[in-house]
Order: sequence, then C-alpha cells, then structure tokens
Amino acid sequence: MPATHEVTNQVPPLAGHDVADDPALLAGLERAGAGWAAGELHELGRLAGTEQAQEWGRLVNEHEPVLRTHDRYGHRIDEVEFHPHWHDLMKVATAHGLHGTPWQDPREGAHAARAAKFYVWGQVEAGHSCPISMTYAAVPALRANPELAARYEPLLAATEYDFGLREPSTKRGLLAGMSMTEKQGGSDVRANTTTATPAADGSYTLVGHKWFTSAPMCDVFLTLAQAPGGLSCFLLPRVLPDGSRNPIRLQRLKDKLGNRSNASSEIEYDNAVGWLVGEEGRGVRTIIEMVNNTRLDCTLGSASGMRLGAVRAVHHATHRRAFGKALVDQPLMANVLADLVIESEAATTVAMRLAAAGDRRDDPQEQAFRRLGLAVSKYWVCKRAPAHAAEALECFGGNGYVEESGMPRLYREAPLSSIWEGSGNVAALDALRAMGKQPESVAAFFAEVERAAGGDARLDDAVDRVRKELTDLDGIEYRARRLVEAMALVLQGSLLVRHGHPAVADAFCASRFGGDWGIAFGTLPAGVDTGAIIERAAIR
Repeated sequence: MPATHEVTNQVPPLAGHDVADDPALLAGLERAGAGWAAGELHELGRLAGTEQAQEWGRLVNEHEPVLRTHDRYGHRIDEVEFHPHWHDLMKVATAHGLHGTPWQDPREGAHAARAAKFYVWGQVEAGHSCPISMTYAAVPALRANPELAARYEPLLAATEYDFGLREPSTKRGLLAGMSMTEKQGGSDVRANTTTATPAADGSYTLVGHKWFTSAPMCDVFLTLAQAPGGLSCFLLPRVLPDGSRNPIRLQRLKDKLGNRSNASSEIEYDNAVGWLVGEEGRGVRTIIEMVNNTRLDCTLGSASGMRLGAVRAVHHATHRRAFGKALVDQPLMANVLADLVIESEAATTVAMRLAAAGDRRDDPQEQAFRRLGLAVSKYWVCKRAPAHAAEALECFGGNGYVEESGMPRLYREAPLSSIWEGSGNVAALDALRAMGKQPESVAAFFAEVERAAGGDARLDDAVDRVRKELTDLDGIEYRARRLVEAMALVLQGSLLVRHGHPAVADAFCASRFGGDWGIAFGTLPAGVDTGAIIERAAIR
C-alpha cells in the first residue's frame, strides 16, 4: 500500500525554551528594583517551557474537578477532587512564592518579583492561578483584624502546598479564597442578603447563598454578609478550631466557558461560623484592597495570555510555509504578528509598572497613581485579551481551531479577567469613581504620563485630548469606556516611549495615536519595523 500520510510542513512543538526570556518583562523587573529575582524567574521560566509542565496544563483541563458532596455512607463531606497534576501546578506556584509570600519578604521589589513569576507560570495553565491570586490578595484585607492576621498570615505566606481539609493551624501552608457574589446582586455586593448574627463568644453565624465562590477547596475565605451594623467582612475557615467542619455546603460546580481546571462553586452558609474582619458596616472598604490586588492579577493574567498567544503565533509562522516562503516572511502576516507583539508588550509593561507601585506602599504619590492606573489598565488590558487571543489563533489557520494546538484553551480563558472583579462597565465606572473621590489620583496619573512629554508628538497630542475630555463632565458616564480606553492607551504609550524598544514605541504611537490604524489587528501603517518587533517574541 503506498504511503499516504507523510507529514510535511508541520510546526515543531514549542517546548524546551525559557518562558521568562521576555525582554519587556525582564526590563520591567529591573525597573522595579527586583533584578535580584531574575535567576529564580528564569528557573521558573525553564520549567514552564518543558513538555512536562505543558502536559500538566493540558491534563488538568481535560480532566476537570469533580464535586463530592457525600461519602459512600451518606455523610456530608463537601470536597472537590482534582487531577493529580493540579497539585503539581499548585506545588510549583507556592514553592516559588506566587501567593502570599511577598507580604513577608522585606526585599525591594518583592511584589514586582512575584508579579513577574505569576505572569510566567500562568502561561503553563491559568486556572490554578485563581486560588494563588486570591491568597496573595487576602493578606492586606486580613490585616484589618490583627489577631486573625497574626494567626493566619505566616501560613498564607508559607512556601508549602498542603492540600486537604484540616484545622488551619495544623497545616504547613494555607490558601485563601473570597466569596462575595450573590445571584440577585452580582457586582452590586451591597445587595447581598447573607446574614451574620453575632454570638456570645465574639464569632458570627452566617446564613445565605453565594452564587459564585471560586476555588472552594481553599482553607479560609473572606466573605461579605449583612451584620447588625451593615455589610461587613468575615473570615470563615473550612474547618473550625475544634476540628469540626464549618457548615459551608458546596451545592454545585459551575460549568464554565473556560478556566475549567479550577473549581468554581455555588455554596450555602448553613449557620457557618466566621470572625469579623474590620468594623461592622465597613465590609466593602475592608475587602477593597483584596479586590484591587486581584484586579492587578487580572491585568497580569491577561498580559500573560497575550504573551503566550504572540509567542505561539510567531513560532507557528516561523516554521510554517505557504505560497513558497515562511508565513513570517509574508508582509501581511508580518503586520499581524507585529501588531500582536505590540499589544502584548504594552500590556506587560503597564502591568509591571503597576506591580512596582505595589511595592511602594509608603509613597502617597505612587498609591494615588496605582489607584487610577490600575482601574484604567484593568479595563483596557483585560478587554483586549479576547480579541488578541482570537487573532493569535487565526494565525494558525485551521490548526489553531483544534484542541491539540492549545489555542482554543487560550481563547476560552481570555474573557475571564475582563469579567472577574468587575466587568468592563464596572471597571470603567470605578475609574470615574477614583477620579471623583480621589482627585489626587488624576494628578498622579498625569504626572506619570508626562514623564514621557516630548518623546513623541503623537503621544503628546493624545495626552492633550484626554485632558480636554476630562474637563467635559456632561454625559461622562455614557462616555466612560471611551475616556478610560484613552487613558489606558496614553499610559501604555508613555511607558513604551520611555522604556520600550524604539520600534515598538514608534509603531504603538503611530497606530494607537496617529490615526493610521484599522479596527482589526494587522492594520499597522507603512514604515513599521515589523522584523525588529516580531523578533522580540521569537523563540530561538
């Protein structure tokens, strides 16, 4: 029988490389004063680039978590069963301090170093980043109750992964989740109806239904409930100090578009026991720092996905031939690839700048900048991720539509961060709220942007337009998306002009500000140095 399946013109696997070999990321790490972490970052990057790690990511998404509400005898157990490689992914993440570790690390740039590692390891598999992110974000909120913080923070920062339901103080390391959303309110958490009744021993008893509680296998949860003094924040352990299980009932796991390796659940508080964090009636204010830190991770996660998509697209186009030459040498494909790399580097650069601000918590100017810069960047970077993933997938043609390519998983994951911690409208309106309630954040934002003044006339003109937009308050909520988008772009542009590769900065300003750009990716103007830009995402 003649051979009919000789395989030619197929792309070799993208494996055996260092995921941390990312010029925009490494430059951001240095600027944040965290260059000391480069060695560990490259170690993690080399692991992330192995076939083994990639196989872990594939398997945990193909073999999804399973809810076990009862044991064989009918006892309520409320446990989630995971594929073994989920635990491998979590072990690596905690061993490298991607969760609560930076809060107890006194070194300069500890939070930026953690952000870079989160970005690199997230390219292996995004789902397990959720409990890692929430654990990181929980620590500053928990500090509103010093007694609870003293008990739990060292374990939330410990670099050991200790899975299983046991009394928290008996474990080598803890994970934290949060549970705020209810079906009648969604992002409007003040509409929550869960009640918290004080007990004589200082604890509270919670009754209610939470519509979306991600990572229900965590050891402790921050949650919102209506106490006598109003909406308040509480800490609930899965296992109580006496060793009994807290009655937090897992009703079902959500059947999600993406993020399928991660268990997301509906839960019932059936007289569950919790402890107050902060003051009664100040629950939103208490938990807002956790929300802001998870918003940073949404931005980092979207930037991480864009980098993965750009690298995969460039790799495919480098090795795939069509019409007599490699795809990467086709002018129109080069336009697309360069545009994807530009978007990726803009996202990475702004995410690392915001992570660096997280290390400067004693600097009022930095914190004012972070407040507004994070709101506008979370909106825009996360909003760009789905379109970026779709275009990167299309670079593969039909091969990208097949699960084995890995691109469908990236595509399904891409919308999540734009929804998580406030969907697009919520994020845009939060930016308006920041400007209204903290006018110093506007001054800090423009002080940051104007550090690039004179570096590119197109950027300067765009900054002037944004200033003018901010003087017109008529219908500003209706215009919020356009305004916040423009603010995010000038922030990205200013950082690229100051710190980015000249070809990337020039192309960004020409396309995003100069008006010479279409709606789709791959519509960069003539004269862009596509070769130099694409090289920044090429794996050698």
